[in-house]
Amino acid sequence: MDAFIDRLSRIARPALGGLGALWLVFGLWAFLAPHSFYDAVAEFDPYNRHFIHDVGAMQIGIGAGALAAAWTLRAVVAGLVGLAAFQCTHVLSHVVDRDLGGTPWFDIPGLTVLAIVGLGALVGAMRDRTP
Repeated sequence: MDAFIDRLSRIARPALGGLGALWLVFGLWAFLAPHSFYDAVAEFDPYNRHFIHDVGAMQIGIGAGALAAAWTLRAVVAGLVGLAAFQCTHVLSHVVDRDLGGTPWFDIPGLTVLAIVGLGALVGAMRDRTP
């Protein structure tokens, strides 16, 4: 059984690394160049910059989580890396798009609190030495 797990790990880590990098690239593209991403990948009318930013934030979180999973066998850390990456990028999305509507006076502080909690959980998990 251990040999099977070792073989699976040798396949899973590069696969997670490749998929994580792909999601991260797509997420950064959507976040940093939303109209280009929309024109090339997500042409569903009507164009909504904030929605594409949020899609990018989600993809960045997925990519970061997958890369972390390829790097560490600690699922909690990998999951929290993805969550924290999404939460921080999501806050940035709301700051950048605060002029597009919504309730920035509520959304930005509320999402910031969630990001801080996620980052705190990540720091706590990284300090924990249990596998």
